[in-house]
Amino acid sequence: MTTNAIEQSKPSSVVPMTIVAVLFFILGFATWINGSLMPYLKQVLDLTPFQASLILFSFYIAVTFTAIPSAWLIRKVGYKKGMALGMTGMMIAGLLFIPAAKTQIFALFLFAQLVMGAGQTLLQTAVNPYVVRIGPEESAAVRVSIMGILNKGAGVVAPLVFSALIASSFQDTVGTELSAEQIDAMANSLVTPYLGMAIFIGVLALAVFKSPLPELEKEPEHADESLIKQALAHKHLALGVVAIFVYVAVEVIAADTIGTYALSLGIENYAVMTSYTMVCMVLGYILGILTIPRYISQPQALSISAVLGILLTLAVVFGDSQSYVIAETILVPFGGAMLPDTLLCIAFLGLANAIVWPAVWPLALSGLGKLTSTGSALLVMGIAGGAFGPLFWGLLSNTSLGQQGGYIVMLPCYAFILFYALKGHKIAPKR
Repeated sequence: MTTNAIEQSKPSSVVPMTIVAVLFFILGFATWINGSLMPYLKQVLDLTPFQASLILFSFYIAVTFTAIPSAWLIRKVGYKKGMALGMTGMMIAGLLFIPAAKTQIFALFLFAQLVMGAGQTLLQTAVNPYVVRIGPEESAAVRVSIMGILNKGAGVVAPLVFSALIASSFQDTVGTELSAEQIDAMANSLVTPYLGMAIFIGVLALAVFKSPLPELEKEPEHADESLIKQALAHKHLALGVVAIFVYVAVEVIAADTIGTYALSLGIENYAVMTSYTMVCMVLGYILGILTIPRYISQPQALSISAVLGILLTLAVVFGDSQSYVIAETILVPFGGAMLPDTLLCIAFLGLANAIVWPAVWPLALSGLGKLTSTGSALLVMGIAGGAFGPLFWGLLSNTSLGQQGGYIVMLPCYAFILFYALKGHKIAPKR
């Protein structure tokens, strides 16, 4: 079915939109559950912070290896089958967690994460075009915002589900030396939830395959490699790719290492800490929708985000991990928990990070014309920053800096985002 045919069927776009919305929620759930899985496996397998960071590395590095093959596969089989295949990969990954939990072999967990990341990349590559193409072009921004909120909203729900189904029974083990029986019990508690998730995703994959989703017009089989060089000649795009890379690095650090840091502080409900960061991201996302461009421009929003990120990072690195002023002022009066200031500052980084992705994309793609799709593909590859940000945090955490000092790795990232907001997005290609 061609694009024109899709546009002519606008009255029936409710079903495709609903399907895509569910898929975006699944993408968010599979992504942000890592924030709970990382500290949980750290406790079960007695991992160092660097080893724990490999759980995130193996998930996000899949983007680097599978983004281009995913695009090729979608050109071969189409978008709808690509979505179904992506979810099939995620289903297989869920099943791989069963032998990993039974054997407690760390390498098997990493392999399951790699397969989950590969399946998620294929699904994301297939589903993203639908956000723009299944409805009127003039309302595409609204659809993007809705899908973004669903994705981040899943990040609020996933840790709560993980904690309720898996971690809540073992909160009294935090800060204690685990017995062999406790280790076995904690590892085995992963089996039923991941089996259930695999079955659910498998059924959803079949439903999508049989669904009335309209097929989008396929792109040419042979992409012109010179387009990549032409696109990167636009310096604002090349710098935008770097900006996305460092942004995803700090986004994943803030969302997925907060639980591990909480575990080091003896916080019993460490498995839900990612939800705090994601709530701040959702609030930031809504704030951006309400203020951009009505009150502030995209570069201004990006600058504010970068400065806020720098200030919060300094507060984390040099703050007192035994201070509870923020919790006493904000959380406790409303029935919240007593949490250290440094932990809450990491959560507030979600507010600083929320605007970066939607602000960088239009700035990086501005003026690309026929190179827009190529530029978009390059920006997507910047998601690989999620593999390396936590990795460097883990490396620094193993030094005298400790986990709290390891967050200093975010400073150069926010500094680059600030540079891109003030100057980088204005740099024109050489003539």
